[in-house]
Parts: sequence; C-alpha cells; structure tokens
Amino acid sequence: MIDASKRGIWALTAKGKTTMLSHAEGLAIVRKWVAIHQKRIKEKKTNEKPSEQTAVETSEDTEDAETAPTVEEREEQNLLSVLLSLTPSGFERVCMRMMRESGFEKVEVTGKSHDQGIDGVGLLLVNRFVTIKVVFQCKRYSGSVGRPQVAEFRNSVMGRAEKGIIITTGTFTSEAIREATRDGVIPIELVDGEKLVKIFEDLELGVKPKTIYEVDHAFFEPFKTDGPKPQK
Repeated sequence: MIDASKRGIWALTAKGKTTMLSHAEGLAIVRKWVAIHQKRIKEKKTNEKPSEQTAVETSEDTEDAETAPTVEEREEQNLLSVLLSLTPSGFERVCMRMMRESGFEKVEVTGKSHDQGIDGVGLLLVNRFVTIKVVFQCKRYSGSVGRPQVAEFRNSVMGRAEKGIIITTGTFTSEAIREATRDGVIPIELVDGEKLVKIFEDLELGVKPKTIYEVDHAFFEPFKTDGPKPQK
C-alpha cells in the first residue's frame, strides 16, 4: 500500500489509494511488523558467535552513548510526537491558540474544505494604526514541505492577505526556503517542527517548565578538609 522506493519519500500505491484502514487496523499492521523486526534481530544475535556478539554489542553501546539524545532533544521529540498524534482539525486549533498567544487578533480556523490550502486567518497589530491580515496553513506530518507547496500556498494568499504562514511539524526543503523568500512576491513565513517547539516553550503553552539543579562543586571544596580547631 506504500511505495518507499526513494529514500525519505513515501507515496501511496494504487492499492493504497483505494484502501481504507481504521485506526485499529493500522495499529495492528504496525505491531505486526515491529514484532517481525524484533524476531529477526533476536535470531541474528542468537546465531552470532559469542565473541562476535560481544564485539557488536560493545560497538553498539558506544555508538548509542555517543548518539544518545540530550534532555532537550528528548523533550522536543516528545512534544512533536504529541502534536503528530492530534487530529488534523485539532492541530489547526492548537496552532490557532498558539497564534493568539503570540499576539495575533481575531484568529479563527476557516474549517472549509477545498479552501485552496488556507486553514485559518488572523490579524497582526503592527501599531495602533496599522494591522496586517495573515492567513496560515497547518501541515501535521513528519515529512518535508517542498517548493511547489510553498508556491501553491502563495497563490492562495494573493488578493486575500498581506502575509502567509506555513506551520508544520516536519521540515522545509532548501528549495522551499528559497521560494518563501523570493524577491518580488508575497513573503511566506515558514515554521518548522524545531521552531514550533521553541514557540510552545517560550509561551509555556502545553508544556511545563522544569527546574534542574546542578551541583556547585566549588561550594563544597572548603568542607572537604578539616577546618580550624576552636580556641580554648
């Protein structure tokens, strides 16, 4: 149902386009293949010689330690996972809330299908005399947004707003970034997954700040030796 012949690119096959899966059915497929891969890994380790297995495990342990994500990276991945778990309409609504918290006024989700890629509108107050109408598009997936999608969205913005914003949990290709900032056309602001997480953290929207205490070793140095004896 899915063609992954090109690295990083996923497309539906003819069968995939005509197949409808419920959440439970999709989850069953995922669990099936996770179990298959786990079985293959276990069989591979069982068939290895002890010395080879120890060497492989040591190498993997070293590699895992070197590439282990930091606390910040784990929290970012966790937030992105939560955002990806939302429904499409839920992601649009949480983006609307984020824009309101960021200073936009009269923000609303259009809720219209076939609205040329526009998911919502809002007003940005520049000063007490000037406001800018902004339209935004929400893309809830882990892939990359390409140049054609940016260009198509800009065409939808023309004549309807002064600025457009594309918000995604994924990334943007280099061609998409160049297209968004091309001279002589309406600029399109791009918010990728990393920037989206940073905005949520700055606003403390849906996340709670965590205080981490680090030991001040210099403070304890004077206490590692016996102090002066009290005078009689």
